[in-house]
Amino acid sequence: MFEGVSTYFPQLLDGLVLTLQVALGSFLVGFVIAMVAAPLRVSGGPVAKRVIGTYVTVVRGLPELLIIFLVFYGGTVLLTKLVGSYVEVDALTAGIAALSVVSGAYLTEILRAALLAVPIGQWEAAKSLGLRPKQAFFRVILPQMLQRALPGLGNQWLVILKESALVSIVGLEELMRKSVVAAGATHNPLGFYLTAALLYVLVTTVSTIVFELANRRLSIHAR
Repeated sequence: MFEGVSTYFPQLLDGLVLTLQVALGSFLVGFVIAMVAAPLRVSGGPVAKRVIGTYVTVVRGLPELLIIFLVFYGGTVLLTKLVGSYVEVDALTAGIAALSVVSGAYLTEILRAALLAVPIGQWEAAKSLGLRPKQAFFRVILPQMLQRALPGLGNQWLVILKESALVSIVGLEELMRKSVVAAGATHNPLGFYLTAALLYVLVTTVSTIVFELANRRLSIHAR
């Protein structure tokens, strides 16, 4: 069943590393987007709330594959027009940018819900201690918000990890693309797809453990 897997295993590991780069880059950029967008959607002005709400609604309503195509080909067209000569967006940049847009939309909603779940009395208590709004947010509200958001953050990380397989459509040779190529070369699709599945399960298991440990630590901090 696993004939030829050992020969191509280094290539599969290279694909796994690229998968993790895309997933981690997309998740971190999306988290930064959400950290800015979520508070603005809760307490920002009407224009900010409308813009962020539109972004979240539109992105969540589009297939991830379509967003990848729009960023990859649209980015090439836009840069070509700006520079005046042909500029092609590389697949890695396009993949991370597209999935960052997607993860940013979903993470915004996760952080918004977590922020709303923090009792308003926590803000009042922080103010009574003489903390400025920024200090109150980072020292009092943010740890509680992250503790409430952590299960959703963990789920979204796993979603992005699996969606990273979609970037192979623009030529990026991540884990699934490497598996497809190796399966075609050896005529042993079952062995390579099972190997890819085991690698995905390994990463998701480690990720779950990490998020559980983080949840315990934040729970202790909250208490």
